[in-house]
Amino acid sequence: MTQQSGTTTTPVTAATVSPAPATSPSAPDTVVPPDAPLDTGLDPLDPLDPLDPLDPVKVLATPGTDAPAPAATPTPAPVEPPAQPFPPLAEPRPLGERRVWPRTFHDRLTAPLPGLKAIARFAREGAVRPGKDGLADIPRLPYEPAPLPRVDARTVAVTWAGHASWVVRVGGLTVLTDPVWSRRILGTPARITPVGVPWESLPPVDAVVISHNHYDHLDAPTLRRLPRDTPVFVPAGLGGWFRRRRFTRVTELDWWEAAELSGVRFDFVPAHHWSKRSLTDTCHSLWGGWVLTAPEGQRVYFAGDTGYGHWFSRIGRRYPGIDLALLPIGAYDPRWWLSDVHCDPEEAVRAAQDLGARRMAPMHWGTFVLSAEPVLEPLTRVRTAWEQAGLAREDLWDLPVGGSRVLE
Repeated sequence: MTQQSGTTTTPVTAATVSPAPATSPSAPDTVVPPDAPLDTGLDPLDPLDPLDPLDPVKVLATPGTDAPAPAATPTPAPVEPPAQPFPPLAEPRPLGERRVWPRTFHDRLTAPLPGLKAIARFAREGAVRPGKDGLADIPRLPYEPAPLPRVDARTVAVTWAGHASWVVRVGGLTVLTDPVWSRRILGTPARITPVGVPWESLPPVDAVVISHNHYDHLDAPTLRRLPRDTPVFVPAGLGGWFRRRRFTRVTELDWWEAAELSGVRFDFVPAHHWSKRSLTDTCHSLWGGWVLTAPEGQRVYFAGDTGYGHWFSRIGRRYPGIDLALLPIGAYDPRWWLSDVHCDPEEAVRAAQDLGARRMAPMHWGTFVLSAEPVLEPLTRVRTAWEQAGLAREDLWDLPVGGSRVLE
């Protein structure tokens, strides 16, 4: 059963940044100490082992007569067991573990980074902001802040603060995803909707997860507000950034690795994206999404920033029964420039289906103007795509900024 706090209103849109990335189509084994080999997820497709069809019922002749005997009673079909992770999940790693990583993660890219020709084309014709008409609907963007719902340790609740920032209540913990409470981020205009949750209204923050190091996902001014002993879960190679800022409980993970905090499991999973924060650190840290699993078994998938691709079905196989997928739907225009790294609304709906997620909550739109699509377009398109896919309307949690939903 679900409850809603905060009213949904007309669609809104926002764009997200950065040019396309990625190159090697596959992800090699993780690079940590040799005694801990890692699974990169490039396992063969899980060959299903369907049951043979039941033989047709045979009619047996009764000895000494021409009349057929009664039909044999068919054996009941076996009950299918609950879906199991494939391959099995990794054992959780120690919290705060210090590890050695490679200097670059270029080999994890799933599409090439833009070359000189693409950059020249973008300079000639690429629009990075919508025109006047595309910005006209900013006043209609859904913004409905409301108090955070009351939950207990057995309940999962999510509140959208805007962009990729969520307040996730799971297993009795309060977890922030890619927290950006700043009015501006580097290289973009000020946010077009206010933060949906005032910082002073937050309960104590038990953990933070970061998807990658782009400025609209890793915001230093916001993170400075946190106590330095806040547990932080980050991609491989990003731990030094936090330690330099005196965070003391930093856990770095590679794809398909996990750690646990107070019974909640934090799994870091692949994404079709890239990383860069300065002129000299392209792909020096990893990027990805997070699967949060409560002690009671509820699962929330936070995608971070990603294009559409094969990782979604693999994540769905490894983490069956995802209750809610938080998926990006904005910052996709122009497609020739951004398709490798940002889903459009239709791709986000396909991703939710690939994941096997029971519900989807759109994000990464309606907050910062990072690309050229009209601000309301992502919401209208995701609603249409959801309907055309024949999915139940109540399972699309298209929240306003500041809105909440509770999964009991």
